[in-house]
Amino acid sequence: MPSVGKSVPRIDGHAKVTGRAQYAADAAPANAAHAVIRASAIAKGRVLSIDDSAARAVPGVLDIITAADCRRFQVTDPFPTAAGQRRLPLQDDKVVHLGQAIAVVVADNREAAEFAADSLVVRYSPKPATVIPAAHLVARPAASPMHNFRWAAATPAAVAPAAADVLVDQTYLTPFEHHNPMERTAVVAAWQGGTLTLHDGSQWMRGEQAMVAACFGLPVAKVRVVSKFVGGSFGAKRLTWPHVLLAAVAAERVGRPVALALTRAQMFSMVGHRPHTEQQLTLRAGSDGTLKALTHSAKTTTSMNDSFFEPATSRTRMIYACPSGQVSRSLVRLDLPTPTTMRAPGEATGFFALESAMDELAVALGLDPVALRLKNFAGTDPVSGVAWTSNSLRKCYERAARKFGWSARQPVPGSMRNAQGQRIGWGMASAAYPVNRSPASASVSMDAAGVLTVRSGTHEMGGGICTALAQIAADAVGTELARVKVEIGDTALPRTTVSGGSRTLASVGSAVLAASHDLRGKLLAAAAAQPGTALTGKPVDAMATGGGRVFLTASPAQGVGFDSIVAAGGASLDASANTAPPATAPGPMLSFGAHFVEVVVDIDIPVPRVSRVVSAFGVGQVVNPLLVRSQLAGGIVGGIGMALLEESVSDPVAGGFVNASLLSYLVPTCADVPAIDVILVKELDDKANPLGSKGVGELGIVGIAAAIANAVYHATGVRVRRLPIRLDTLLH
Repeated sequence: MPSVGKSVPRIDGHAKVTGRAQYAADAAPANAAHAVIRASAIAKGRVLSIDDSAARAVPGVLDIITAADCRRFQVTDPFPTAAGQRRLPLQDDKVVHLGQAIAVVVADNREAAEFAADSLVVRYSPKPATVIPAAHLVARPAASPMHNFRWAAATPAAVAPAAADVLVDQTYLTPFEHHNPMERTAVVAAWQGGTLTLHDGSQWMRGEQAMVAACFGLPVAKVRVVSKFVGGSFGAKRLTWPHVLLAAVAAERVGRPVALALTRAQMFSMVGHRPHTEQQLTLRAGSDGTLKALTHSAKTTTSMNDSFFEPATSRTRMIYACPSGQVSRSLVRLDLPTPTTMRAPGEATGFFALESAMDELAVALGLDPVALRLKNFAGTDPVSGVAWTSNSLRKCYERAARKFGWSARQPVPGSMRNAQGQRIGWGMASAAYPVNRSPASASVSMDAAGVLTVRSGTHEMGGGICTALAQIAADAVGTELARVKVEIGDTALPRTTVSGGSRTLASVGSAVLAASHDLRGKLLAAAAAQPGTALTGKPVDAMATGGGRVFLTASPAQGVGFDSIVAAGGASLDASANTAPPATAPGPMLSFGAHFVEVVVDIDIPVPRVSRVVSAFGVGQVVNPLLVRSQLAGGIVGGIGMALLEESVSDPVAGGFVNASLLSYLVPTCADVPAIDVILVKELDDKANPLGSKGVGELGIVGIAAAIANAVYHATGVRVRRLPIRLDTLLH
């Protein structure tokens, strides 16, 4: 029976629930020392002195590292792209943000290290810090042409302004957000014979390997990164942050393995965040709803030292058939840590503005929000005119609207009630995310027992990639899923790229598919060459594989087991593959979706609550529906948090984020999450990649915040253009 397309439970699920799955912190050996970072208490200025006499007197303390005696890292040109920030730790006395590492204490146990770190007496020379995005701050235009783009209609007269045109011109704000994965960031560093091994929860082991090797002046082969399981990331563990380098320095100095785990508070200052955005979006349409022009500009925040761009305008021009427009982007620099990618970077924030504006346009025109989107459906890429490799957005609207019951929607805000008399609102939004693929390698090996092992240096972050790869290999070779093992999470394994941008399955899965096909060919050839069987001397094209056997297509009963074939030829049969996307893309590629949301808002205490979600997605070949629905539903839950709960508040007095804990940074709990109905629209995109699959890890969060905001408007008549939507928002 084929495995691909089946809802197979995770093959690593048992290891996770029984505690056998090893995460980064679990790799600390019995003789490991423990390192603790002392963070800066000011947001800007200099460290004048650090008195460590009391700290060194703490029993068990092995070393204290400061900028005065930390090894000097080698600065490379070009700077390693896997670095989370350009400023390397403990290289000078300058402080550029609250929570910056200013010292590291190493001790026999974590308790001693923590006590000693708290015992350091630090004198500062502070300077005023700017941490609040404000209109008076200078915005620096972005340099990337992709995000400063103008397009014009072929016939300008057709889109010329007319008296009957309807205009929406509004500003939308999204806040700072933090990733808050379940697993806090941790690393275990160990040196042996000049080789550094790092056990780290990483989305990009090869990037970390190259970054650390460059900073220590080592050949890349002298750094090994192991990341067997990652307890969530959402972007926080994509790049290499200062704590990794500091753990390696500490291990080098004390001559022992060193474990370093960030506190939850340090996760708010040491591994990036989603930046604040201010987006101006203008839509102009004819009286029938046909879009004529759009402009979308975004100001996003970054640090004083790095130019991280949140690409909030990156997909605006691709979603609807608008003949003219412009997108642009600029930066606002603050005395805060460097931002980084967070689930669907750019799309999550940009679609809040775009899909909110589309809803406002629908209201202004007196059109149904779905009808407006169908009116402007882009059958081809709106700018280039090139056909999509596939586009199921129209089907997503139809399937989700029908399941939701959208036709019963009453358009007047505040006109719908539930059985308890509470106001309910219905809102919807589109979703889209690019189909990414990168070079990747994989190997497969079958032993004499017929067990198939898949190897690739990719990452398991909770999405179930091991299970999906096993399904692909099982079907491609022709064996049972139970006979497949998967080894990942080590730079010693075949090379892959970052697990980000929803690219892992398309990239690594394509390599596993190619290697598995190669192995199947070797099994067929070996079966034909094996003497004394029904297959001896038979042409390869007369044979097939399935159920762990090679057999004659015309007579399936006549066959030989994989174990016998491999055993006759040696200990194992091996194959490998290196795959990459074509130099020229086959066409514009996006995953699409549509969200339909119901919210409940009490009349007396107007706290919005999401009560129902129906979403449909076109994501190509679905390898495992159970895992795909889980990923998409997880993105929707993240979008509920984005819409109603999540915000990191910067403090103009202290200079950092004041709610740096899970007590005050609100994330969705089970009580906040309603029934979520995920519909998978049947689609196969054989141009996107050999699997025909599209990414799902980030698509679910795209557009959901706008759908919720639109539903809140429908329930209350209050148009919300700033996230998150809370009680005070609706009271004012």
